[in-house]
Amino acid sequence: MVERFLEGNRKFIEEDFSKAPEHYAKLATGQSPTSLWIACSDSRVDPERIAGARMGDMFVHRNIGNIVPVGDKNLGTVLEYAVNHLKVNDIVVCGHSDCGAMKALDHESDEEYIPVWLKNAEDVKIKVDKAFGGPGECTDPAARKREIEFENIHLQLKNLRTYEAVRGAEAAGDIKLHGIYYDLATGALEIVEE
Repeated sequence: MVERFLEGNRKFIEEDFSKAPEHYAKLATGQSPTSLWIACSDSRVDPERIAGARMGDMFVHRNIGNIVPVGDKNLGTVLEYAVNHLKVNDIVVCGHSDCGAMKALDHESDEEYIPVWLKNAEDVKIKVDKAFGGPGECTDPAARKREIEFENIHLQLKNLRTYEAVRGAEAAGDIKLHGIYYDLATGALEIVEE
């Protein structure tokens, strides 16, 4: 399996890296991405690929469910570095269709870490259950599922503003926050209005 990735690397060097020497030489000495993307770890959602970005355009943080936990030291470090040092102009929270984390909000689990992590999105389920009913009582499960995915993006944008680096930069007009939704069935990205 790893051999496949090494072969892919050889193709990358031949078909991309060697054809853009100035671009890659610049990246070898530093980075200056224009945006931070907070995306899901889902293997079907590759931020650079779905957005047609070049290597170096995005600073990316991925986790299960594209969640922005309040007070998280790992994410806080990413935010401070992106905003204060890299001076990104935009922060994107990118959710997607068929998100396993959002589906898991409807299911109890006795696993050690997943339920604890999903508590960071619990307000999403509460809000959507009020509007659509729970999974057993909803008359339109597809609409409910999509609403959970969209509401998760809204919640995570709200949570971003609990971090001082983000709050200060947004107030100063140095960054903009964006919600984006990726549809696996169509390959399309769409803006999620706050």
